[in-house]
Amino acid sequence: MQKQSTSKPSKCLPGGFLPIMLCLLLFVSLPIFIISTSNTPYLQFMYSTAAGNTNGHVLPYSLHNQISDLQTRLGVLLQQLHTENSESKAVAKISDQLLGIAVSLDKLANSLSGQYRDPPTGKTETSNVEEDLSEPEEDEVEERSQGGKIFNSGELHNYTSTKPHRLDGKKNFLGVEAINPSIGSACAQMAGNIDQFMTYKIFATCPNDWDMAQKLLASGCDPLPRRRCFARSPPYYSKPLPIHSSLWTQPSDVNILWNKYNCKGYSCLVSNETLNKRGFFKCSDCFIFSKQRWEIPKNESVSAEFTIDEVLSLKPGEIRIGLDFSPTTGTFAAMMREKNVTIASSTLNLGAPFNEVIALRGLLPLYLSIGSRLPFFDNTLDIIHSTLFLDGWIGVELLQFMLFDWDRVIRPKGILWVDRFFCKKEEMKMYLEEFSKLGYRKLMWRVPPKMDKLGDELFFSAVLEKPLRG
Repeated sequence: MQKQSTSKPSKCLPGGFLPIMLCLLLFVSLPIFIISTSNTPYLQFMYSTAAGNTNGHVLPYSLHNQISDLQTRLGVLLQQLHTENSESKAVAKISDQLLGIAVSLDKLANSLSGQYRDPPTGKTETSNVEEDLSEPEEDEVEERSQGGKIFNSGELHNYTSTKPHRLDGKKNFLGVEAINPSIGSACAQMAGNIDQFMTYKIFATCPNDWDMAQKLLASGCDPLPRRRCFARSPPYYSKPLPIHSSLWTQPSDVNILWNKYNCKGYSCLVSNETLNKRGFFKCSDCFIFSKQRWEIPKNESVSAEFTIDEVLSLKPGEIRIGLDFSPTTGTFAAMMREKNVTIASSTLNLGAPFNEVIALRGLLPLYLSIGSRLPFFDNTLDIIHSTLFLDGWIGVELLQFMLFDWDRVIRPKGILWVDRFFCKKEEMKMYLEEFSKLGYRKLMWRVPPKMDKLGDELFFSAVLEKPLRG
């Protein structure tokens, strides 16, 4: 007996077998046409390029199930048409069209056969939800707008449900009777992606999907839900070097999982021959460990760079802890460590193993998206440094929220080091006004031309002191 479909009934007009066949023909042919001609753009956000995938996409296993289901339904329809009046020209025409669609669907299934994610394994303790790629019905849209069920993943509902502690009716040391785990509000706009992220076998190895998780983070789904699975690790991980050696030593390839990066070894990250093939462009020389930029004073009229010694001399003995909010592999933090200053380095893995390298150097990586509130308490950091990150792409309102969050965590008389912010000449006044709204005292300030482009951009670098506020 054929398994009864759980999908919602099609809104076709009644009127006998022929209208139903025409409606089903439209229902089946339209998604096939879209899938076969669109190069799967709706999947580009969720699944990034895998090294061995020549087509550049890794498809969800649920799509395999959906295609298989369509093939089964087509077979049933063809069989039913065969039993109808074979002398009817209309039925014969529909039968020929369905047969052509079935052949096209078989070709599509064969062409995609090597590009699916691994099928879900195990039958117990598994969150396994097939993603619905169809448009929501009107009642579904209304339900979501009224705060109804948005996510399908049972594991996600397990995570976000209220977690009362064992002492019923009594508050714990946090002063609450229960914990309510949270996820970012923007996750609701990516419900299908989050359901996919929460599809895994509990207490087993996590799917190899950190790249999808990072895209979710960068898109505002932050914080992501926790998962009850074990993160993958390099199979031949070797013990780290002592701190006096690790700061300036190239990490071993065996301590990094390379499968999600264009480069498959550290030499690729630093070779001139791979310059345009590495998969990243921000901080293109970051993986070459060099102290030169931070030690040699530059001409003030043409350079936007300050040396670390110049900045530290402004506050002798006062700079002890801080944050570097930049695309970085930790070189700034390594230089500061040698001067007895502890720096956390905040960056994403922008096409290369930035966080892994920071950690392998014996430094502290902070995996944080631009939209996240800094995980520090008010008035606690001596310094925040940022380079190659803030520039003319950022909108004024987002910049304001970032700057005021930085102000929140910098202590009174602490410093904000803006390092080589750049934008179009005509936009610089607008951005400088935003920095001026903080009311910081200018300790160092430069606005030289940016020389490596068309001459229509400016650099802005400054060391600014946070005032005392009542």
